[in-house]
Amino acid sequence: MSTDRYESPLSERYASKEMQYVFSPDMKFKTWRRLWIALAETEKELGLSQNGRPVITDEQIEELKAHAEDINYDVAKAREREVRHDVMSHVYAYGQQCPKAAGIIHLGATSCYVGDNTDIIIMTEALKLVKKKLVNVIAKLADFAEKYKSQPTLAFTHFQPAQPTTVGKRATLWLQEFYLDLEDLEYVLGTMKLLGSKGTTGTQASFLELFDGDQETIDKIDPMIAEKMGFKECFPVSGQTYSRKVDTRVANVLAGIAASAHKMSNDIRLLQHLKEVEEPFEKSQIGSSAMAYKRNPMRSERIASLSRYVMIDALNPAITSATQWFERTLDDSANKRLSIPEGFLATDGILDLCLNVVDGLVVYPKVIEKRLKSELPFMATENIMMDAVKAGGNRQELHERIRELSMEAGRSVKVEGRENNLLELIAADPAFNMSLEDLQKTMEPGRYVGRSVEQVEAFLRNVIRPVLEENRELLGVKAEINV
Repeated sequence: MSTDRYESPLSERYASKEMQYVFSPDMKFKTWRRLWIALAETEKELGLSQNGRPVITDEQIEELKAHAEDINYDVAKAREREVRHDVMSHVYAYGQQCPKAAGIIHLGATSCYVGDNTDIIIMTEALKLVKKKLVNVIAKLADFAEKYKSQPTLAFTHFQPAQPTTVGKRATLWLQEFYLDLEDLEYVLGTMKLLGSKGTTGTQASFLELFDGDQETIDKIDPMIAEKMGFKECFPVSGQTYSRKVDTRVANVLAGIAASAHKMSNDIRLLQHLKEVEEPFEKSQIGSSAMAYKRNPMRSERIASLSRYVMIDALNPAITSATQWFERTLDDSANKRLSIPEGFLATDGILDLCLNVVDGLVVYPKVIEKRLKSELPFMATENIMMDAVKAGGNRQELHERIRELSMEAGRSVKVEGRENNLLELIAADPAFNMSLEDLQKTMEPGRYVGRSVEQVEAFLRNVIRPVLEENRELLGVKAEINV
């Protein structure tokens, strides 16, 4: 760790080593070399020749492959200081290691051949890692929802007590949002395409020259490069770069995941305040420097903090996409170097935190039951009124009496700090003709959760479990939290 210069907390504190490697110089420059090999192989296989003799030989390609991994960074850096061009510096460095192939490296290509295709490849790999972690978050939440599907709890609208739900049913609300994110991610991942090799303005003019105007042969270049690099296809048209709208689509997927995580973390923070649910708290963890008793929801707070960053970061690619001029401008470059990697690194950290929190989420049924029972008499009034009507009471008169008694009980709770005595007030009112014992029998929380249990079971069975089965090879991720 360097102590005399800024280092990104995304690397130091939040993102996994796996995601950091995806955006590492090694990944980038090794991919450049793979692309140069794919281009040379394609040109050779398509019969590129000069005066009847092949321009590219097997020996040259084998030499390129022999040095695909051992990048001479010192040579590339020294050359870049001299020529101020990163791609040409690496072409030069590769050529120093491959003297026989030096003349055919990057043949017919422009800088975006390696730069943009590599960006697409890296984003694709990063999306795969995000998908892996997202699927595991979904799996953990599914298990949590299943476990607590029958645990009644007080539901809130406007953060005011509302009809009861279950702990598991509430978890399915978080789960469904992550499921929607997975749908978006899979769509974008399934439509990722390479730029291919289009040339300076996207017209493939250099290849028209190389292949003596052979249109049929030139049409084969992009599909062959795509296949060699593990993609189905390349974009059919482009300027010098792939459309920056691709970056926007990718960043929006990340922002969607961040929004889902933020919503869940907010709910957990509020529930922890209510002492109903608590995120994991380690034995030696310190909650507050001043208040030793505190157990702050710091992981959920970190999820919210990073999520806000990712949601705002999605504006960067959108604005960049909107302001590109004609076939290309370079005002995208510096922004892309920041917004795309950091968006992924932050999302990676968010998902690790989500995995950790959900995996260790603690539920306190007694606290939940106590709060629910304190509010349940208000929520049971409709049932009580219906029972009284069945026994011969007048619906309108009973409605007015319940309204008055509810206000009296509410005043007793809020003004005088007493327990909710609504049942006692109703039992004492002859209009209802119901004993306190009869009324207390109606206070079984499970009677008021509607179809919560059935909804959880159906959602998991019909929607979530099939998705997890389709992605079973991705399951089993354990999150490591640095701090």
